[in-house]
Amino acid sequence: MNTCSKIPAIIILLISSTLIFTSCKKKPTPPVVTTTSVTAITQTTATSGGNVTGDGGAEVTSRGVCWNTSENPTTSNSKTSDGKGTGSFTSNLTSLTPGTKYYVRAYATNEAGTDYGNQVSFTTGEIVLATVSTTPATSVTATTAVSGGNITSDGGSAITARGVCWSINQNPTIADSKTIDGSGTGTFTSSITGLTDGTTYYVRAYATNSTGTVYGNQESFTTSQNITTPSITTSPITNITTNSATGGGNVTASGGATVTARGVCWNTTQNPTIAHSKTIDGSGTGTFTSSITSLTPGTTYYVRAYATNSAGTTYGDQRSFPTTPSVGAIVFNPSLTYGTVTDIEGNVYKTIQVGTQVWMAENLRTTKYNDDTSIPLVTDNTAWKNLITPGYCWYDNDPITYKSVYGALYNWYAASSGKLCPTGWHVLTEDEYEVLVIYLGGLSDAGGKLKETGLTHWISPNTGATNETGITGLPGGRRYYDDGTFISIGELGYYWTSTEDEVIWGSMGILHYDSAVLEPDGYSKPNGMSVRCIKD
Repeated sequence: MNTCSKIPAIIILLISSTLIFTSCKKKPTPPVVTTTSVTAITQTTATSGGNVTGDGGAEVTSRGVCWNTSENPTTSNSKTSDGKGTGSFTSNLTSLTPGTKYYVRAYATNEAGTDYGNQVSFTTGEIVLATVSTTPATSVTATTAVSGGNITSDGGSAITARGVCWSINQNPTIADSKTIDGSGTGTFTSSITGLTDGTTYYVRAYATNSTGTVYGNQESFTTSQNITTPSITTSPITNITTNSATGGGNVTASGGATVTARGVCWNTTQNPTIAHSKTIDGSGTGTFTSSITSLTPGTTYYVRAYATNSAGTTYGDQRSFPTTPSVGAIVFNPSLTYGTVTDIEGNVYKTIQVGTQVWMAENLRTTKYNDDTSIPLVTDNTAWKNLITPGYCWYDNDPITYKSVYGALYNWYAASSGKLCPTGWHVLTEDEYEVLVIYLGGLSDAGGKLKETGLTHWISPNTGATNETGITGLPGGRRYYDDGTFISIGELGYYWTSTEDEVIWGSMGILHYDSAVLEPDGYSKPNGMSVRCIKD
């Protein structure tokens, strides 16, 4: 028996009805939307929107407007997203370009796709700059003035900053000096400060909005002169000789009136004025150089730069310097009996007995060791400061002027070589130096007993000099280890020992032009200093 024949007729009827209903259900279509006209148009924004009048049989999942500068924009162009569902909506278009035509269409999307409304177009507003005028300057003083401006139009965009800008050059901008005097349109007042007296300035009002900064008409004014005496500094003193030196100054401010005279003045007492010796080195501000002449050898001078305008004369800071003593014959002690010794080159030196020691009474000036080999002569400053081997030089690299009196300047490598002095003589040791100090009664007045008397080679006052020992110490200066320059001729005498220690002590310490004290001190090996030999 066929089992299919047993299926109830009602079930067959239900299945047939279901198939018929399903096959007749309608598929969804894209929504129906219209575009709203564009309103509230500015330079960079606008308002539009749309109305979804039909959902196409499926939920509207997104809606909004899209726009472009070419026709028929789509959601691949700029767009808004303004909710979902049917009905009207409003859209805000932003980041637009001023003065540009745009095309807009509303859109709505469901599962069947996206539909676009009718196309509308609009043009954004043109750029309109703010309008501003500059108020002429008033209440002008030596350092201040009052100006301002009037903003009569904001150009369609809010004024966010306003004020005035100024410069000593025409057409100033906000990159120059400026004030910031609030915001918005209307009049405003600006205080201009920090000005220089007697100077012409140019000023313009400015206003800034989203489109940029505009400037008003240019006005000019001149600050009043606040006349004071000039400002001046004194330059270091250089090129010092026995009777001349070089100075100068810098007039840094005129005081508000023309500087009619400038120069330096000098005297042997402090705080010289233009009533003393002086130079006249032009006029005006700026630097100048002065030649100081007709000086006395071995004398300390005080110098000040000066500058004069209608308000008076101003002086710079005071500087002092000693002139180099004249290089005359060595002044030995006439009451003592001297011997002599001759070095390998034939240079003859006076000698003197001091206690149990026999000393040279002159600075060593040999250019050869006692084995007849040459000591390297080093004139270049850089080469000198880098020396780690023996070397010698003459003060200022000038043997004609300095050799016969002051002798040579040797570094410690030469002084400690063991063959610098004539045969039978040597550079004294630190122990021998101490024997001398004890014999002289200590350091306090030993310097005076060792120094040559008078002002032939020492600058004034050559304090305490008696030369009662006959050693006749001289102010040969030294060559500075750090940069190879020459210093202190006429002021200080430096002498080596051959003893190596943490420091290298001068054999007679340091002899000072203004003290009788023998000052012990230590110096690094590259220094160039004088040498006295002592008999073996």
